[in-house]
Formats: sequence, C-alpha cells, structure tokens
Amino acid sequence: MPDQKFYDFEAANLAGEVISMEQYKGKVIMVVNTASQCGLTPQYEGLEDLYTQYKDQGLVILGFPCNQFGGQEPGSSADIQEFCQLNYGVSFPMFAKVDVNGENEHPIFTYLKSELGGLFGSKIKWNFTKFILDKKGRPVKRFAPTTGPKATESTLKKLL
Repeated sequence: MPDQKFYDFEAANLAGEVISMEQYKGKVIMVVNTASQCGLTPQYEGLEDLYTQYKDQGLVILGFPCNQFGGQEPGSSADIQEFCQLNYGVSFPMFAKVDVNGENEHPIFTYLKSELGGLFGSKIKWNFTKFILDKKGRPVKRFAPTTGPKATESTLKKLL
C-alpha cells in the first residue's frame, strides 16, 4: 500500500452506491468517523456549519458512520440518513457504516491511520476522529474526537 493514494479508494454511500474518492480531487477533504448515539454526536451541527460555510471554496466533509465504539451507531443506512437529516440537516456526503479499526477496517481508514498516526498509535480511539487532506489528496492533519469542528477551521482555511 505504500504507493496508494486517497483517490485510489472507493466506498459505498448510504444509498449503497459505490463512490470513487477520485471525484473529490482538487478539494480539501475532511474524513470523519461518526455515530448517532454518542456524547459527541452534536458535532454533526459544527461539521454541517463548516461544510455550508466552505463548500463553495472547495471543502468536502465525508462522514463514515461506525458502530465500533460503545455500539453507538446501531442503525441501518436508512436510520442513519434519517437521523442526520432530521436532527442536524446534514448535507455533506455520508457513507455506509464501516469499521475503522481491526481486521475488517475500511481501507480508507487503514491508509489514513498509516499516514497520520495519533496519540494512541494509529488506532482510532473514538467517534468523530477527523482527518484533513489537502487539495492533492495528501493527509495533512489529524484531530482528536474531542476537538470540535470549529477548532479545525484555521487548518481548513489555510488549505482552501
């Protein structure tokens, strides 16, 4: 995987369509693992605010629901979509539920963790870990789950 680039990956969205990450070329990308029943779930609001404010300047946020932390994302894709839209008006791309750690982890997260290890090595500690990639698809910064979306704004603005 050393020569792999972010744009080489693909993932299924909540509707089950396979999306190539290549379609996000030229954008600043934030990849975040999400959950609907987490103490950090209100971060959806901040993520949506960032997306709304900066999408026209080239920001895209990619949400990847994950049920690996305390079973806080138990629902189906339809449940997740309904929850995100009803409660937070989420309009950024949301993908089907994935694992972010372990033998069944999604390759996108294997790649991001190998490029940007965190406080706990490469392992993702909890929901709402954020990875920022520049316009060339290079991972540049990782933010802890407890770092709110607003705190990522200065990094995003520099890259946009």
